[in-house]
Amino acid sequence: MISAGDFRNGITFEEDGNVMQVVEFQHVKPGKGSAFVRAKVRNVISGSVVEKTYNPSAKFPPAFIERRNMEYSYSDGDLYYFMDSETYEQEPINKSELTDNFKFVKENMVCMVLSYKGKVFGVEPPNFVELVITETDPGFKGDTATNTFKPAVLETGAEVKVPLFIEPGERIRIDTRTGEYMERA
Repeated sequence: MISAGDFRNGITFEEDGNVMQVVEFQHVKPGKGSAFVRAKVRNVISGSVVEKTYNPSAKFPPAFIERRNMEYSYSDGDLYYFMDSETYEQEPINKSELTDNFKFVKENMVCMVLSYKGKVFGVEPPNFVELVITETDPGFKGDTATNTFKPAVLETGAEVKVPLFIEPGERIRIDTRTGEYMERA
């Protein structure tokens, strides 16, 4: 059991049937009254963040989130198939479990699949990916203005903003957490 007095950032626990993760916490000792723990906790499955206060002696069962590296194989309608690289088993994951940044993932990329008690609730793509630009306006000699961007479509179909000097067919690096262009690859 985890007591609220032992909260640290990143700890996961069960509360009222939900899996919660401590995002931020603060132990408070007011001049009058008893001490308490003010914590910002995130529901791991739904993603919502709430701020709560806990009695430091309150106890919660720990929640173990399984993280597995799996290779994205292909999609078939609303199901996306991932292969476990150790057992070679295919696991279908519903489109609703994928985040918006999954649009930067192409086939054969390794992603982190998150599950709790065997139920998959999320897929984390790699932080940085290298993709080829399929279409964008052509660059012209002298287009080196700083902080000026144009839209570009990537090989996965995702759209990002790139500097004016980037040409179609170039390989670029994308930060999947923000969806921003980083550099040429």
